[in-house]
Amino acid sequence: MSIEISPLVERVEFPPIAEAMSWIKKGPSNRELLNMCQAVPSYPPAPTLQAEIARLAGLPEIGGYTDIYGVAPLREAYAKHVSVDYGTRIAASEVAITTGCNQAFAAAIMAVAKAGDNVILPTPYYFNHQMWLTMMGIEIRPIPAFSNGTTHPDSMDAAALVDERTKAIILCTPNNPTGAIYPAAVLEQFFTVAQVAGIALVLDETYKDFRPDPVPPHGLFNKPDWQGTLIQLYSFSKIYALAGYRLGAMIAGPEIMYQVAKILDCMTICPPHITQRAVQFGLTALDDWKTEKKAVMRERLAALRSAFETPGLKYELVSSGAYFAYVKHPFMGELSKSVAKRLASENDVLCLPGSMFGPEQENYMRFAFANVEAHRMAGLAERLIESQ
Repeated sequence: MSIEISPLVERVEFPPIAEAMSWIKKGPSNRELLNMCQAVPSYPPAPTLQAEIARLAGLPEIGGYTDIYGVAPLREAYAKHVSVDYGTRIAASEVAITTGCNQAFAAAIMAVAKAGDNVILPTPYYFNHQMWLTMMGIEIRPIPAFSNGTTHPDSMDAAALVDERTKAIILCTPNNPTGAIYPAAVLEQFFTVAQVAGIALVLDETYKDFRPDPVPPHGLFNKPDWQGTLIQLYSFSKIYALAGYRLGAMIAGPEIMYQVAKILDCMTICPPHITQRAVQFGLTALDDWKTEKKAVMRERLAALRSAFETPGLKYELVSSGAYFAYVKHPFMGELSKSVAKRLASENDVLCLPGSMFGPEQENYMRFAFANVEAHRMAGLAERLIESQ
């Protein structure tokens, strides 16, 4: 007798990154793989941060639990950081530290929606968002991520889909997978739609540190009633190169925070203690290092954009920013997964097919360029031309 699998889980595709890694050809090769599959920087954490982690590992208390929401000094430090970055005032009580941003997303959705409800999500979407919603039995109502010649969605598309079962609008900016940065005015419009409908605006800003302009990304935190609508999510993985250490954050109002505590307690009880203390150090001691790494990413983005201007290249750069480039491939009518597998096996370029990011994405590919140094981007163009 076999164990019956939940149909909600069974219908979810296998994790895309793990699948893509299986496409890497085995055996010797005369050139290095350009791995543009996963959004991870190619450099390690700052040396001083590594030293601090080593120091923390020797403390007897570091193996113990913390508060469900995270250690108080980190919540205070992050609240101060966001207050400065967004030109606002965030209280530590409005911050929950989570075991990665994916957990923050999962907890936010569990707090506001249940099976049979629906949420509005621009397509192409971040696949882990889609996977969790599907496993929860929550209907996804897609809207175009690119609207009227722009690289952002239209709030009126969302407003047209809201009904009595709609519980949230989900946005990601800078966007995964497109790299697009949504203008502050667009986010204001989506906030208004959500507020009028009495639903949540779940805003994933994992890549906020890599926006090109240091001005605040939006003014939503300055609205007097933002706590009744906005749930903001973030990851410390990218800016500190701590992806494997798993730490994220949520900012929300008191009712959401109260309900989220129940969920987080059942998921992991608390975030990793050592990572919390490490990030607390990073928030106070690594500003110069972060500035340097943000410049590195700007250089890589500029080099990638230049590479896609190479004469003879038929791949079209549709949108780019933060860690990502969303690209239209030249093989119309061919499944994007077939194109991606061929790039991996024949051209030593590993990227993700558009089909992993939602319906009607077969003509596209996602390239995560944070793992590739600027001087190698011209080689990417050469390999793509080779594949044509």
